[in-house]
Amino acid sequence: MSILKRETFLIRLNGDKLADIKAKFNALPSGILDLCGKRGIDNFSVWHVSGLVFGYYEVTKEYDLTDADKAALSAFAASLAECGEIIGNAFTQPMRLMYSDIGIVREDKSLIRHRVFATQLKPGCAEEYKRRHDELTASKGGVISEGPESDFTIWNAENYIFGYCELVRSFDHEMTEEERASTIAWETRGLEIMDWITDDVDWITGEKHDKIELVWQQK
Repeated sequence: MSILKRETFLIRLNGDKLADIKAKFNALPSGILDLCGKRGIDNFSVWHVSGLVFGYYEVTKEYDLTDADKAALSAFAASLAECGEIIGNAFTQPMRLMYSDIGIVREDKSLIRHRVFATQLKPGCAEEYKRRHDELTASKGGVISEGPESDFTIWNAENYIFGYCELVRSFDHEMTEEERASTIAWETRGLEIMDWITDDVDWITGEKHDKIELVWQQK
């Protein structure tokens, strides 16, 4: 049976282990590749910023893990754990979905560009973050937008927030004054409850953060 589920993982690296993570994904073991095929895993990408590795993928088939699949998954997870602490995964430590605005997903990925971002919530602010994004969802009244945002989800593990979004290139334009003012207002209010890890709002705050890096992408 065909389905569509979005799944994620998050790893906090131990020291300078990024090269090791890249090597592991560029040489995925046959057991994991087989499992990806069985679950119909698609649109799989892995991202890094400031010692955090975030993975996003979509599952398109209903499939129950066999013992062999579980063994392959456990072995690969153990190899990743050599590089850092796994603080979110789809099977035993699911990241919490904080926001979802799927819109109209473009299957042709040449039509989109990625926006993947990360923040760190201030202590005790997870529920306020969720509340604000629930309000944002409600304000849209269930209307499906053509763009510019597509396949947009935001995830939480510990106090980390990671967002995955596909921006539709045909909507690219210079911000209008109204859009600029609205963005500044939303992001400035967000600073009450979180600090940025990626450089998305450096143009507002004047601070300097790292840019997200694509580590690996499914071909």
